[in-house]
Amino acid sequence: MTTMHVDRVGPDPIPRDGLVALAGRAIGAVPPPAQVLAGILSVQVGAALAKQLFGAVGSAGTVALRLFFAAVVLLVVWRPSFRLGRTAWQVVIGYGLVLGAMNLCFYLAIAKIPLGIAVTIEFLGPLAVALAGSRRWLDGLWALLAAGGVVLLTEGRGDLHLAGILFALGAAVCWASYILLSAALGKRTDDGGGLALAMALAAIVVAPVGIVDSGTALLEPWVLIVGLGVALLSSVIPYSLELEALRKIPPRVFGVLMSLEPGVAALVGLVVLGEILGPVQWVAVLLVVAASAGATRTARDT
Repeated sequence: MTTMHVDRVGPDPIPRDGLVALAGRAIGAVPPPAQVLAGILSVQVGAALAKQLFGAVGSAGTVALRLFFAAVVLLVVWRPSFRLGRTAWQVVIGYGLVLGAMNLCFYLAIAKIPLGIAVTIEFLGPLAVALAGSRRWLDGLWALLAAGGVVLLTEGRGDLHLAGILFALGAAVCWASYILLSAALGKRTDDGGGLALAMALAAIVVAPVGIVDSGTALLEPWVLIVGLGVALLSSVIPYSLELEALRKIPPRVFGVLMSLEPGVAALVGLVVLGEILGPVQWVAVLLVVAASAGATRTARDT
């Protein structure tokens, strides 16, 4: 069975020269579990910050800004070569399209439902990858636990928009595809060059949607500054932290730590956005966290 990997980038660390080397040493001094948790917190704070932009540029415009700035940073850092083979380009293109769709679906979801609920539903994607093909009764138990959690999410919440739930499910499907494509990207491209090219492609694909949705509002100075902050918090910082952590801890341990993400998302939604979940919804989030952690902890590598 496939171990659940929820890392969002390629396999190799950033080149260690100049300021990058200094940043690498600073990150390396932090214990790996703290790196993973800091990365999770950064992603969710970035999502909460992104939600603040929805009133000005909409969810599509916010995604366009995030992907654009993330692409610029990654292209500058990695300086990728465009001389890739046909198969490598196919993987990069597939990865970029999935990356763009995943971000767009997720931002459309959190525009309509609370952050914690959206992330919990989205987390079904990596959980499905972890459980795929297993016939063990224990893995069936994890699947039932997660399914029960998702059912409980909607209990007593008549304010949940069906469209938001469907977008979150779409993001889950994209995340599962993203994980499967990550391995192929790591094999077909060097360092983070493939990721940089895929991110640039995702930005190019989503940008027209964001421009049509938001127009010149995307060029407001304060919007650009917040958009850069979203890109750094949601992409650049967690990518770096997760990569560094994966160099020092087993993927299975990494996966268990990442299973805390729905819970962190719910807490960030409460503290930053004032999104209150009822007791039943908190139990639902904890069920999905437990299912994810359990599936990862007991996974058998294929």
